[in-house]
Amino acid sequence: MLTDKNGKNAESLRDKKLYLLDMDGTIYNEDEIFAGTLDFLDEIERRGGQYIFITNNSSKSVNDYVEKVAKMGIRAGYENFYTSSQATAMYINENYPGQVVYCMGTCSLVNELREAGIQVVTEVDDRATVVLIGFDTENTSEKIRNTCIMLGRDVVYLATNPDFVCPVSFGYIPDCGSMSIMLKNATGKEPFFIGKPEPIMVNCVLKKLDMKAEDAVIIGDRLYTDIKTGVKAGVDTICVLSGEATIQDIEEGDVKPTYVFDSVKEIYEGLTEA
Repeated sequence: MLTDKNGKNAESLRDKKLYLLDMDGTIYNEDEIFAGTLDFLDEIERRGGQYIFITNNSSKSVNDYVEKVAKMGIRAGYENFYTSSQATAMYINENYPGQVVYCMGTCSLVNELREAGIQVVTEVDDRATVVLIGFDTENTSEKIRNTCIMLGRDVVYLATNPDFVCPVSFGYIPDCGSMSIMLKNATGKEPFFIGKPEPIMVNCVLKKLDMKAEDAVIIGDRLYTDIKTGVKAGVDTICVLSGEATIQDIEEGDVKPTYVFDSVKEIYEGLTEA
């Protein structure tokens, strides 16, 4: 019988048709793919399932991600990704159509927004009525200053994702959530976060693929984003211990995953054991 780390019956995973996978801390760490990831993805396809990478990391475009995972040996195209950048573009187009957006983000994020038909500026601009911040790995003190100037005005304030840190080879670096805290300390303003744990991304993927919540499972390493998203979307979740969350976090936290595994390799081994 397939069981998780706590001995819980996880046989229902064998019937899942859609695996919604976080990336950083779940299938790789920066540029190092985790052992078992390729086997796990192959097993999903062998079972007739699909995998979609849903990531809060808005520093890269989908094309960037396709190239990144290809170097790791992962077979994935544009259709295998749904990012907070894509969700943000959709949200802005639906809720603030035609408005000028000031963005503190990477060139990849700015370009992706522009490709979605959004007018984006990256300097102080009186026309901008929306301020958006992302996980900006190209940040500068000038960008921070300009963002504070823009937040001093009567604007809508959005952020791509609430993650506090992003895992890297030596530990962690500040992510968009930490950047929002820095800006709050300077301006007193807090953004509305679009990515996980809001269920926007998951609901879009389910609708696009004509799947039901019970057909899917979310796999991630963070309780306050990945797992909470599943709770909000009514989708089963697996918390892997290869990234941010620890067993102690799970035991002491309010957000509980459906299942707990050490890694995607352990999930693979459970699915393929006799």
